[in-house]
Amino acid sequence: MPVNAIADYSTYPLISPLLQARLQPEGIEVTWGDQRRSPFHYLWLRDNCPCSACVYSVTREQVFEVADVPIDLTAQHTDVDEQGALRVVWQDGHESRFDPGWLRAHAYDAASRAERRAARPRQQRWTAGFELPLFEYQAVMEDEQALLDWLLALRDAGLTQVRGVPTEPGSLSHLARKIAFIRESNFGVLFNVQSKADADSNAYTAFNLPLHTDLPTRELQPGLQFLHCLINDASGGDSLFVDGFAVAEALRQEAPQAYRLLCEVPVEFRNKDRRSDYRCEAPVIARDAWDEVTEIRLANFLRGPFNTEPDVMLPFYRAYRRFIEMTRETRFQFRQRLEAGQLWCFDNRRILHARDAFDPASGARHFQGCYVDRDELLSRIRVLQR
Repeated sequence: MPVNAIADYSTYPLISPLLQARLQPEGIEVTWGDQRRSPFHYLWLRDNCPCSACVYSVTREQVFEVADVPIDLTAQHTDVDEQGALRVVWQDGHESRFDPGWLRAHAYDAASRAERRAARPRQQRWTAGFELPLFEYQAVMEDEQALLDWLLALRDAGLTQVRGVPTEPGSLSHLARKIAFIRESNFGVLFNVQSKADADSNAYTAFNLPLHTDLPTRELQPGLQFLHCLINDASGGDSLFVDGFAVAEALRQEAPQAYRLLCEVPVEFRNKDRRSDYRCEAPVIARDAWDEVTEIRLANFLRGPFNTEPDVMLPFYRAYRRFIEMTRETRFQFRQRLEAGQLWCFDNRRILHARDAFDPASGARHFQGCYVDRDELLSRIRVLQR
């Protein structure tokens, strides 16, 4: 098979060629052209064999299972073949070939892991003075490069605005579906943000809404939120945004113990009306395996009573209050009024948003909104980048 016949939809550049491969007691050590040495355990190599017997070529999903070979599996022979691939002949006669670009991209020696970590996309945490990324609706709808530019800005900055959006009800769905399918909630596929007498959420009143993330009551908060202005003739109602990741980092620097409590103590969020009752317990700040912040979960108007150990209660209240106090500081805030034909799209698991009170008697105000999961954003970016 050709050297690039690997079980993946992506292609991998040849950063450095393979020079040598040597059998070791637990695996194979390869030497690269730049003199880096990478060990690969036998089980790891066998587990990642890309041949058609191990990976179904149509779906590119693995059919081999590592439990199908002995735990003490070894290889009979290894070399770098004439096409520069790593060739491994196993004790049972099975043969594997590994593309050097793919192998380098997945090497797990310390230098390679650090290299990949450094190359991960970095989010642009922002404070007051944030330069809002602006995009035109027609360009995003018609040009894949413009679409990719918008999605990358959304991934990295967490807050974007699209202008020139048609003001007919339902127009929002066409833009949202350029990313993926819309996530339906108990508020519908598209929800109408208007003041109404029988409101089942404070969003559907003329009250001010404090800084919050939407649906913290769900096991998985919506990743992206869209808010499209159809008409905004009412006085008041400006939008306010805060980068929750920037606030979390500032709190970590200022008060590490408070930060730790917000990362560890679960809070119950509740959303109940006549037809539904959603509840979720989770920390205000979520982190990943690398100790980086991945999510903010906050909506004080949907919060239940705190439930933690007595000696933790007051320190936790201080931490929670301090986080909210920091979001109220102008150094973190971005404020702007949304006009007809304009649309906010932001990362709901990162960006806290708020709305000033408005006067419904002063003019009509009608926004439409929807949600798309953050996984869909990242998937769409990867496909567009291929």
